[in-house]
Amino acid sequence: MQTAPKHRLTNWHRPDTTMLIKPIPVPAQGATVNWHLPAPFSARHLLFLFAALVFLVATGHRTEMDRMALMSAEAVGHLAGIEEDSQVVRGLSRIGKSMWPPVVSEQEEISRISDFNRDDLPIFSYVETLEKTEQRMNLETLELEAHHQSIEVLVRPAGYVWTVFIKMIETLEIALWGTILSVLLSAPLAYFAARNYSPNRFTYTMARGFISLLRSIPELISALILVLAYGFGPIAGVLALGLHAAGFLGKFYAEDIENADKNPQEALEAIGAGKLKTLWYGVVPQVLPQYIAYTAYILDRNLRMATVIGLVGAGGIGQELKGRFDMFQYGHVMTILIAIFIFVFVLDQLSARLRAKLI
Repeated sequence: MQTAPKHRLTNWHRPDTTMLIKPIPVPAQGATVNWHLPAPFSARHLLFLFAALVFLVATGHRTEMDRMALMSAEAVGHLAGIEEDSQVVRGLSRIGKSMWPPVVSEQEEISRISDFNRDDLPIFSYVETLEKTEQRMNLETLELEAHHQSIEVLVRPAGYVWTVFIKMIETLEIALWGTILSVLLSAPLAYFAARNYSPNRFTYTMARGFISLLRSIPELISALILVLAYGFGPIAGVLALGLHAAGFLGKFYAEDIENADKNPQEALEAIGAGKLKTLWYGVVPQVLPQYIAYTAYILDRNLRMATVIGLVGAGGIGQELKGRFDMFQYGHVMTILIAIFIFVFVLDQLSARLRAKLI
């Protein structure tokens, strides 16, 4: 019985890799080599660059970019000792001096406290007597005269810090519930806004249009309208943040669904899985880390925007900030800004650690 001969891979069976590599031409010694490189740009590129430059100059002049550059250069020159005066430095130094030091304690006149009991003071609080000087008009001479008066005040050493902390907790709650509302709205919108899962073109167009509508209305405008409907307080803030953020999350969620790997989806469809099961088992595990990252970013953004919408009465620390600005109490403003920075920094660190564990 003859066996089939075993074929051994000889050298002529192996591909010659040296034939695939083109040798680098080396000029002969002493020969003159004329290199020809294509131009890095053409007349079309120069024309486009000139048009962009004209556009930037025109728009920059309308937005006073030239004036900003001039005033900033004067400020740098003043700090370097070249310029004698600078409006920017003068304004920033004036506001900086009025904002420092930050206000920590809180004082309240005892005469304005109802049912005040000296024997039952709040913890760490004490009573202090202050000399108050007021300018009053003398009705006989019609001249202003200084009147000195002693008043007793209740001093809370960390009273204003505690007040700001409570307001920041309310701001965080507004941001949290705004984020929850945005997730609840954007999840079904993303399904209908995903081209590969939307039932038909009409639902796809309507979902995409509604998402664009939510994104196009800023939170501040929404808060102004909702304050008129729901009154002052956190309800308007939660709705304004939630509706606007739903526009962003709906777009991000839908695009991730469209860009998910098709192989798991095709495998599930091959065994008879419907669209919802294919989405749940074939798409959600892929996009869930990105969804969590998007949601954490929206929460961080909502915390900052909750401060802004509070300026129009939508609750949170923004109302306190506006009131202190209106009364020119810049030391209190500095305390509020420090608190906002601390809360945003801590939230950013927590969200970064969460993303690092999930992604």
